Amino acid sequence: MDSFDYMKRAITLAQKAAGWAAPNPMVGAVIVKNGKIIGEGYHHKCGELHAERNAFASLCESAEGADLYVTLEPCCHYGRTPPCTEAIIENKISRVFIGSRDPNPLVSGKGANILRNHGIQVTEDFLKEECDSINPVFFKYITTKMPYVVLKYAMSIDGKIAAHTGKSQWITSETARSHVHELRGLYSAILVGIGTVLADNPMLNCRIENAHQPLRVVVDTNLRIPLDSKLCKTAKEYPTLVAFSKENPQKQKELENAGVKVVLLPEKSGRTDLYALMKKLGEMQISSVLVEGGGEINEAILREGLANHLYAYIAPKIIGGVYAKSPVGGIGADSPDNGAILKNRKLTILGQDILLEYDVERGFANVHRDN
Repeated sequence: MDSFDYMKRAITLAQKAAGWAAPNPMVGAVIVKNGKIIGEGYHHKCGELHAERNAFASLCESAEGADLYVTLEPCCHYGRTPPCTEAIIENKISRVFIGSRDPNPLVSGKGANILRNHGIQVTEDFLKEECDSINPVFFKYITTKMPYVVLKYAMSIDGKIAAHTGKSQWITSETARSHVHELRGLYSAILVGIGTVLADNPMLNCRIENAHQPLRVVVDTNLRIPLDSKLCKTAKEYPTLVAFSKENPQKQKELENAGVKVVLLPEKSGRTDLYALMKKLGEMQISSVLVEGGGEINEAILREGLANHLYAYIAPKIIGGVYAKSPVGGIGADSPDNGAILKNRKLTILGQDILLEYDVERGFANVHRDN
């Protein structure tokens, strides 16, 4: 193995915490001495030991004079755990290879400088692109205090998410639907509009054993969510939040008694303000949101410039129909030039279906908010 292999191993370790580390970053660390890995670890969960300290805890021999490969700049401040820079110095590491620079102002540049000031050789930006690619959620959240927002929908090849009757089950195959449950385990919250709840009565949980269960969020301006919906009936088992704008004290009390957290937010154009909702979720340390709603909420997310990523599952079916719904409804852009712009295409084959994945470069062009 060479230096690149050691950092790639650290990246693989970091990814084991997908869905669990948030709002902290995913970080992996590998300790190498005399061409042999003598310790390795990753940050398992927010509040628990960081990757470097887990790697030191796994040592099979002294780390004195060893090299440390870590995917993110080591922390240098006291938070839920003590600084990793202290552990690196105490264990007499000789060289540290850092993948990503930490944009957290409490750490940014300071961790690397502390190590250098103690005579440790530091190499930054080592496999930077690969290390950066595992933490877009953390980078967005730590710099803006807003969650990383992902749109997800399934559609036929002619761009329909349901038939004209409203029926949408099932457009894609079991393989694609299983992949969706993997996605759900990766994000801090799943968000839908009340229309989806009334039409489909979804559970919105992750059906993979021992997986992270996201917060279930419903945008429900007028508090129309039925108390006998699956979401309300399981709210004491799976965390559930309803964001609303029209006060209804009796319904609010009934929802709270069912275990649902209710949040009153301002309106915008007669509907709950999605930007205000994302700010609120950020304050709750929800660092990522998977939007599984219909065309109206997808359009609103794009109009507000809130989307960061997109998953489009495409089935080899033609549904047709002038009145059949599309993935993005609402008014939409007033010209192709003002439409949302996507970049960094990724294509995955899922049985007979395909998954197209993009980063969102910008939402609709009339966005004025800075998110």
